[in-house]
Amino acid sequence: MIVAGVTGGIGSGKTTLCKVWEELGARIVYADDLAKDLMVNNSDVRKKLINTFGKETYRADGSLNKPYLIREAFENNRAEELNEIVHPAVARAFKKICSKAEAAGEKIIVKEAALLLNKGRPEELDLVVLVTSPKSQQIDRVSKRDSVQEEEIQARINKQPDFESLKPLADYIIKNEGSLDKFKKRSKELFELIMNRESS
Repeated sequence: MIVAGVTGGIGSGKTTLCKVWEELGARIVYADDLAKDLMVNNSDVRKKLINTFGKETYRADGSLNKPYLIREAFENNRAEELNEIVHPAVARAFKKICSKAEAAGEKIIVKEAALLLNKGRPEELDLVVLVTSPKSQQIDRVSKRDSVQEEEIQARINKQPDFESLKPLADYIIKNEGSLDKFKKRSKELFELIMNRESS
């Protein structure tokens, strides 16, 4: 079984690529969704978050108090503390998902994450795909998708890794700079190339 990683900046098109691959039979694990699930449903993660950020981390109904946590992480420069709790838990959960996928005979599993390469290349990955896109197109896509102002998107981009400097850690770099159909076609071609190369 191939264990792949897909990364790229906000609005680069990494989710679009993953949706195409999903249709072609890949098992996709979205790290953000997995993290959100663990923060609510994993008792160990909950305990660590409360100990670090206080009881305000969760609402009375047990749901995650996202605005509070985002404020603590980004406005009070505590993102690293948050990552140190959540990222190892995500890595452990992903490992378990991989084991089940392999036992089920799946051919490829993909971890989609913006911070995939922030501490170097994860050793459990057989290959890494980096999705790149011109900044103007990233801003355009996110403003349409999230209905937010350009300044806010620019602030989010500034908080993300410098993907240009991470290119040497990727096995495949796919550019998303034309039409959506063109990018979907290239995503499909890349998937087929990887599956043929890895199985030969």
